Amino acid sequence: MPYEPPTHTVERSLRATTGAKIIAGVDEVGRGAWAGPVTVCAAVTGLRRPPEGLTDSKLISPKRRTELAAVLEGWVTSHALGHSSPEEIDELGMTAALRLAAVRALEALPVRPDAVILDGKHDYLGLPWKVRTVIKGDQSCIAVAAASVIAKVRRDAMMAELEKESEELAAYAFSANAGYPSPVHKAALAERGPSPYHRLSWIYLDALPQWAHLKKTRISAEAAALESGGQLGFDF
Repeated sequence: MPYEPPTHTVERSLRATTGAKIIAGVDEVGRGAWAGPVTVCAAVTGLRRPPEGLTDSKLISPKRRTELAAVLEGWVTSHALGHSSPEEIDELGMTAALRLAAVRALEALPVRPDAVILDGKHDYLGLPWKVRTVIKGDQSCIAVAAASVIAKVRRDAMMAELEKESEELAAYAFSANAGYPSPVHKAALAERGPSPYHRLSWIYLDALPQWAHLKKTRISAEAAALESGGQLGFDF
């Protein structure tokens, strides 16, 4: 299906209206997975022309995505990754875990951005970051598209590496599903239960009565406020 390539329109708008010079595109991967971290990439691209074929990582074949990520990591002005572990997701809830991973990525950049373009309609970052949310930003904004591709490829590689740790982990086929639901993943969960890399607050455990006792339900009051749509304005 034809698609419009991403542009620097949002970056130019932010430069003109806010005076921002360093603008980071931010995107996440792993939000809906049953296992593994949620991973956020922050990418600063400037206003240069991007590599050919850049768009949302979900619209690119795995082979091309891997090739493009290698090019992008050398092309971007700077980029950094942040992760929240399954344990942090269980403890904090997804919204707060996303914020934690995003802050880790942004603070790992060599220079703090003046503004952030965040994929989606919800600002899970909040203060003190200056955020512009863009629905389908990973398709329309060059910096967010670059972050999307790098985050996807790097997290997929992390999940594939887990299979090498043990025969038990290989049973979940993380190299094929990256921790997301799949028939092989579901069958391994039913037989073996969750691994140390699984999220134990996820609803999939409700369908596995033999393992349902492992489910975690408690999250912090701060995380509950974020999950319900509040903005606490943390200063990490």
